[in-house]
Amino acid sequence: MKQRSAAFPIVLIAIGGGWLVNELQLMPQMGTLIILGLIAAGVAVLAFEGINKSSVVTAPMLIATGFAVYLKDYHGLGLKLAIPALMVLAGLLMLLARSAHIRERVEQDEPQ
Repeated sequence: MKQRSAAFPIVLIAIGGGWLVNELQLMPQMGTLIILGLIAAGVAVLAFEGINKSSVVTAPMLIATGFAVYLKDYHGLGLKLAIPALMVLAGLLMLLARSAHIRERVEQDEPQ
């Protein structure tokens, strides 16, 4: 069986971990956990996958979304600005991923 991108499991771990810590009341502000979780998930995608056509879009989008949530929660940046800015960033990253200088995601074969 071929492995897929690590992005989805990492996002699940980050969101689930944040939710769990919130439910256990170990950290009072859920917004902070979401911000840190998104940024950590983006960094983890780059750490686990390296730079490839998938991670060059996924990781920066997770990190940028974390910063957008931070700006919304702590500096009053509205979603009317954050969402279109994230859409522009996603488009630019998708164009960057088409570059011949960025390698394809390497599929790992199943051990025999």
